[in-house]
Amino acid sequence: MTTTRHAVSFLGLGEMGSALAGAAVKAGRPTVVWNRSAARTAALVEAGATAAADPAAALDADVIVVCLFDQASVREVLDPVADLLAGRRLVNLTTTSPNGARELARWAAAHGADYLDGGIMATPEMITTPQSAILYSGSAALFEDHRELFELWGSTEYFGDDAGLASLYDLALLSSMYVMFAGFFHGAAMVGAAGVPAKEFAARAAAWLPALMPTLAEYATVVDGGDYAVPGQQSLTFSDISDIVNASRDQGISTEVVDMVQRLIHRQIDAGHGNDGFARIIESIKNGAAA
Repeated sequence: MTTTRHAVSFLGLGEMGSALAGAAVKAGRPTVVWNRSAARTAALVEAGATAAADPAAALDADVIVVCLFDQASVREVLDPVADLLAGRRLVNLTTTSPNGARELARWAAAHGADYLDGGIMATPEMITTPQSAILYSGSAALFEDHRELFELWGSTEYFGDDAGLASLYDLALLSSMYVMFAGFFHGAAMVGAAGVPAKEFAARAAAWLPALMPTLAEYATVVDGGDYAVPGQQSLTFSDISDIVNASRDQGISTEVVDMVQRLIHRQIDAGHGNDGFARIIESIKNGAAA
């Protein structure tokens, strides 16, 4: 089997896979596409891609991009063609756990394939725009050799040869996003109980939250230094959010979101750290399993 220089193949054409493949086609890359539901290849074929009848037919490319549902689906698609992967260069952009990415890297290496894992910090609509970022870890050679392809999709950052690090950063950043959104929804529910539209509350939150962003770096300095008693920090005792919890209850809404924060605060207060700064709640998180 010969490899077509600079060609790229895509296994998986959901919304994200289609966006990635479409960018490659638009850039003039020889592009092969495969999807379980063959109908999803039609638009890309019309744009200039070549449809593969099965995964094996999609492996004749310089780089193979996999963008499926989960780690299990990656193995389900690739296991039957594993004997064809020797010498291939595999880029997994399927969302997996850090350990899942490491397992796939070991599996790929056992079959003679070079492996790079990626975490996509973008929606399909953002691909190719300045707002799109994709994080990579795994094979440094693969990353450098195909950086031009990766930069079609958005900004790139390489985190080293540990294949799980891109996924770890991806999921850590997403955790920040989901908790922030949950906080917004909680606030919207609080004022919503008083008849305030969520859109009106959103306008206020959008002005308020960015003003707090510099505080992240300040908290990070405290966390890295490990000294939560630095003067000038808001104490945990002062940070007690009973008023928020009680007001939420009075509005007749669930207190689950704010209860979580209150528990983190009081775990440290109960341990005798009430005078330390708010950043100390990270110790409640880090030691959560023990607690």
